[in-house]
Amino acid sequence: MFRIFFSVLLLSSFLLTGCREKKSDTATSALPSGRPNILFIFIDDLRPEAGCYGNSLMVTPAIDRVAAEGVCFTGQFVTVPTCGASRYSMLTGRLPRSLAALSNEACHTFIANKPEGERSVTFFERLRKAGYYTVGIGKISHYADGHVYPYDGTPEGAPLELPGSWDEMLFNPGKWGTGWNAFFGYADGSNRNGRNKMVKPYERGNVDDTGYPDGLTAQLALKKLKELARKKQPFALAVGFFKPHLPFNSPAKYWDLYDESSLPLTPSPDIPKNVNPASLHQSPEFNQYKLGEEHPSLTHPVSDAYARKLRHAYFAAVSYTDAQIGKLLDELDELGLNDNTIVILWGDHGWHLGDDRVWGKHTIFEWALRSLFIVRAPGYARNATCDKIVSSIDIYPTLLELCKLPDDPSLDGKSLVPLLRNPQAPQWTNAAYSYYRHGISLRTARYRLTRYFRPEQPVIELYDHHTDPYENVNIAGDHPEIVNKLMPLWQKGNTGLYEK
Repeated sequence: MFRIFFSVLLLSSFLLTGCREKKSDTATSALPSGRPNILFIFIDDLRPEAGCYGNSLMVTPAIDRVAAEGVCFTGQFVTVPTCGASRYSMLTGRLPRSLAALSNEACHTFIANKPEGERSVTFFERLRKAGYYTVGIGKISHYADGHVYPYDGTPEGAPLELPGSWDEMLFNPGKWGTGWNAFFGYADGSNRNGRNKMVKPYERGNVDDTGYPDGLTAQLALKKLKELARKKQPFALAVGFFKPHLPFNSPAKYWDLYDESSLPLTPSPDIPKNVNPASLHQSPEFNQYKLGEEHPSLTHPVSDAYARKLRHAYFAAVSYTDAQIGKLLDELDELGLNDNTIVILWGDHGWHLGDDRVWGKHTIFEWALRSLFIVRAPGYARNATCDKIVSSIDIYPTLLELCKLPDDPSLDGKSLVPLLRNPQAPQWTNAAYSYYRHGISLRTARYRLTRYFRPEQPVIELYDHHTDPYENVNIAGDHPEIVNKLMPLWQKGNTGLYEK
């Protein structure tokens, strides 16, 4: 344990020594427009696992640092528990209104394939038209490097997934050659698809940070920040990190931060009571990794030992990404950009780590819908926690207000600026809507009410988070009066996508 404790101290010291007082004389800390810069960090498959979320086990000094300087939202829910659709909804500020909007190809369908005037408009496109210099690095929408091409293709000549959003779209694929190869990359330069999925779902690599793609992404972002600091216009820099998305690969030093034998197992090891298995799934994405030691299903959960191995791999990947975030925060300090740069950390959805016998996302349970979301906005609340229920579609109108741009009444979300001023503001409607598996789920401050459009019964699920925070027992049959009371609010999120 002393080794673990010492490693934690060493990494924390390394990451935090970047908080320098030196300010670059090239920084544009007071922009002529009066508008703040934006550093928006997208993190793939990151559920709220961090110290600032109450998990003292996690080694996440950079994430915790942003929370200490801003507002940590503990009740933020995504609209769709799959990467591309979640990002499309958040980037456009809209609830899904068709089955195509639930697909990973949503940005491709509604933005890349549409001419200007017909395509959905992301907030990055809005910022760019308002005079921001916009740069995307890494995975911002669904495709790993922002260009639309198949897993076995190349980005040469491939169209942008978000045309109109970027002045520059960048990525360094390193030894993997393409974005998709890097996304599924292993330390030796191989990738899941190139090895016909004959790989494990994790890797403890004897490499430094740049031995995996996210280290290269951080390196590229640091270089770009230096360039942006010299520009005489506000910037919006989006940086997308892959980990902790499968495969759970990271350098060995991040594995060494955790004692696998002491890692806790899920508090939800079984299928929730009074629930049809159709509400869950058989972990198909996870089971694509054919060399995994065990292959979970709803009827055959993995052993405790393997569950700890996988949780260890996931936590190590989180700490690896945290270290990359720390480098970007240090660079903001060095360049003197802190006082006029909004920093947003956002996970595109959660992930079942064996919870409900599932390994993966793709459910409309709390585990897959709740994700990490932290906002550090200069001049607003610091070191604050907000437990209001908010949605990822609220990010778009929030940025419009923070950047002093006109409101857009066509958006489905609402600005979070009142909560950035006062995280416990009393006037707030606690409601977030999510969609998947032929179902629509409403989350309020106390309850989750889900209705499925399917033949399998039951189609109504109700969970009381005051007494059942892990959604282990569906109480809809015992409390029809609560269902009836909540149904009008649920109906406000029924966009009709399953009824067309």
